Amino acid sequence: MSEIIGRLLAAGQRAEVFEWGTRVVKLSRSTGSKPVIFREAAIHAAVEALGLPVPSVWSVQQIDGRWGIVFDRVSGVSFAEQMRHDAAAIPRYLRILAHLHTRIHAHSANEFSCLKIWLATNIDRVIVLDDARKQILLNGLRGMPDGDRLCHGDFHPMNVLGEASQPIVIDWPNACRGDPAADVCRSYLLLRLHADEIAKPYLDAYYRVASVRCETVLDWLPYVAAARLAEDVPGEQHRLLELIEAL
Repeated sequence: MSEIIGRLLAAGQRAEVFEWGTRVVKLSRSTGSKPVIFREAAIHAAVEALGLPVPSVWSVQQIDGRWGIVFDRVSGVSFAEQMRHDAAAIPRYLRILAHLHTRIHAHSANEFSCLKIWLATNIDRVIVLDDARKQILLNGLRGMPDGDRLCHGDFHPMNVLGEASQPIVIDWPNACRGDPAADVCRSYLLLRLHADEIAKPYLDAYYRVASVRCETVLDWLPYVAAARLAEDVPGEQHRLLELIEAL
């Protein structure tokens, strides 16, 4: 491919997104991430095959020693940005997000990895929790529902782009098979950490669409919060530990 890397469009903890001709390339920050990138490309291709509103994946590229994935470029900004500029429309955006989330959960995901195993693996490797606390969490996690639905694993307003009438869901590396309530709980936790004012309203919007009980989602919170600690996101550790202790 003859394209030259263009301007930076977005930056996250583990990757950056650049212009790549008429498309975009998502480049890992790590030069040793070849297996991770190929795995993400395969996951995204599997999600795309389900007919969900996602950008098409085209290829895997190595650019200046960094591995990346080439996607279709999505026009428009994130729902998070749109909500920041139009507070009155927040309830409408939350309803759209809730419908999108349930649309994802409508798909079976037998070929995807297991959400509970992913949570257990992360909890087990958290350094700031002692062995006794980790064992309590792991024992509790075993009794939670397994589920066979497609879970996004990182569903929040920053990962939904475009017009409200045609939203596109991006960033699927954590997609897995599990209980939709656990996936919604992950979204709730991320909002609690970074946009607390819409955390509970999003849950309420999801409950109305999916007709699930509040307890069904919040029962997952200690396990989802403990697993999040393993991701070592700057500024989150203290609040996550407080939340786990409170639970």
